[in-house]
Amino acid sequence: MLVRYNPWADMTAMQRQLESLFEDLQTPVFRTPAVELHETEDAINLKLELPGIEAKDIDIEVTENAVKVFAERQSEAKSDTRSEFYYGKFQRVIPLKTKVQNTAVKAEYKDGILNLTLPKTVEEKNKVVKVNIEQN
Repeated sequence: MLVRYNPWADMTAMQRQLESLFEDLQTPVFRTPAVELHETEDAINLKLELPGIEAKDIDIEVTENAVKVFAERQSEAKSDTRSEFYYGKFQRVIPLKTKVQNTAVKAEYKDGILNLTLPKTVEEKNKVVKVNIEQN
């Protein structure tokens, strides 16, 4: 029996595999929220992007050397909705180069941006000392 080779059948199969691969790539992948750190003489100011998350769903832990943020975005989508949003829990740990007074942290959350003011410890504030040169 002689079977005729059809190259288009192979091309169609390859096209289906590529379409499947691209669909997998379009599946939403959780991204770590962006962080911005700004250090002043007295404090570290930390900003964290948390769009679509309510303040009640954010937990913050601060040690002398790190900030840990735990949050959860609640799903509002119905079961038949196609969504590329990420829903669920996440955490982010931001190590700090400077020790902070973790009992005096101030937090503000507005428009999806978490602002933390982390005052430096007294020993960190006094770390830089001006030295006078003695003259004979």
